[in-house]
Amino acid sequence: MEVKFIDIKDFRDTMLEQRKNGMDFLREVVGMDWGEEGLGAIYILENSETHENKELAVRTTDREKPQLPSVSDIWQVAELYEREVYDFFGIVFTGHHDLRRLFLRNDWVGHPLRKDYDASEELNPVRLNSEPAEEFKREYDIQDDKEMAEIVEKLKILHYDQFIINIGPQHPATHGVLHFHLALEGEEVRKVDIRCGYIHRGIEKMCESRTYPQILPFCDRLDYLSAHQNRHAVCMCVEKALGLELTDRSQYIRTIMDELQRIDSHLLMYSCMAMDMGAITGFIYGFREREKILDIMEEVTGGRLIQNYYVIGGVQADITPDFARKVKEYCNDQKKRIKEYYDLFVNNVIFRNRSIGVGVLSREDAISFGATGGTGRASGWACDVRKRHPYALYDKVEFKEILHTEGDCYARLIVRLEEILESIHIIEQLIDNIPEGEYKIKTKPIIKLPEGRFSASVEGTRGEFSVFIESRGDKTPYRLKFRPTGLPLLAAAHKIMKGCKIADLITIGASLDYVIPDIDR
Repeated sequence: MEVKFIDIKDFRDTMLEQRKNGMDFLREVVGMDWGEEGLGAIYILENSETHENKELAVRTTDREKPQLPSVSDIWQVAELYEREVYDFFGIVFTGHHDLRRLFLRNDWVGHPLRKDYDASEELNPVRLNSEPAEEFKREYDIQDDKEMAEIVEKLKILHYDQFIINIGPQHPATHGVLHFHLALEGEEVRKVDIRCGYIHRGIEKMCESRTYPQILPFCDRLDYLSAHQNRHAVCMCVEKALGLELTDRSQYIRTIMDELQRIDSHLLMYSCMAMDMGAITGFIYGFREREKILDIMEEVTGGRLIQNYYVIGGVQADITPDFARKVKEYCNDQKKRIKEYYDLFVNNVIFRNRSIGVGVLSREDAISFGATGGTGRASGWACDVRKRHPYALYDKVEFKEILHTEGDCYARLIVRLEEILESIHIIEQLIDNIPEGEYKIKTKPIIKLPEGRFSASVEGTRGEFSVFIESRGDKTPYRLKFRPTGLPLLAAAHKIMKGCKIADLITIGASLDYVIPDIDR
């Protein structure tokens, strides 16, 4: 990928011009440490209508007090993206209204993704005490002379004349360790402050000292419900950089497995949403069919949650002799079961009253927040990577991109259920036509990527998952960045939840379908 560097003085005007010209989707902000060349960030932009991509970068040579202009007023998702870059690289984004650490503790010393980071245990020992509260948010302004301003402490994060409650970090409906800090007026939500990082593992930092095959196991652990797709993205990125041509058999297997994983994830989303709202039978029904998928995957991959199946050049093992038969039997059965989900839960008057018109996200906001996947498509945004930028066999099969325009909790569930049927349709077109041949091509024992920047995107189970690699020609990446599907969903949480009743938060959270390890990484 070709990255164009913008002079820091022209950066704001350039980005405003890009937005004006239709680059309304900020896919990713990649923080970078280029050593003597400076600290900076790469902005990956896309036009949501034409799907044109641009990669723009900006950097500063001041390593002591690095400052860059914020774009959080241009793309709403940049608010969290820039906080992430600040957290790991220490770059201050002037004009950002709430620049706090996003994943690490407030008392963490240093910025771990810098190349000169001091990782000694003395600086950051394991702390068993509670994290010190940060009562104020930092707002960075540009002074009248347009020079980068000093930090100004102002504006409380939450106003304590309001009623403040906490949901999480340990809470059954957060589906992981996530903290919602809420300000209420009566039962109505006025402000949502998201606090994450409780299970942050430093995976992107670890990738800098791992070979490319060693990076693959991390992908399964980012999101166990998107293990195949996550690996698919990394494998594609490396294969693209090396110019590898995969066998037809491996492409068929990958595409079928991706869709089985999508069904698996959507079933869990339906089941947990039913459980969160008190419909225990709906949960049991969904897990009943999900169990059958896990049985099929276990026979092929040896794993049920952590698959470890895709490898650079293909897949780790061939499918079993009765794989096709079992998949077809499952697909035929699942098409009948969908009706049960509607009869039992979806058409239930209680669920409809609690989901229709609740937690609405407009199409414009979905794009600005980068809320891809079922959430974006429920708001009318055609954002499916399989259609926008086809990969594997998705340009050779017929399927509909499921779109609804309501943008509420009900639509977000319906999109998933209808996508299950489309995934079955894709599988049925492929399962009887898997060609003979090798399931993996031979690769060198030590894989070194050529110098350059490479990226690949897939349609994960919750939205667009992508990987960015900057290579210096070594067997390990100079920088590897994952685009999590869940972080944009969290960025949109305040917009979606503001004005809703507190009783609606569980329904909204379930409909967003985020997975915490994917966010925290």
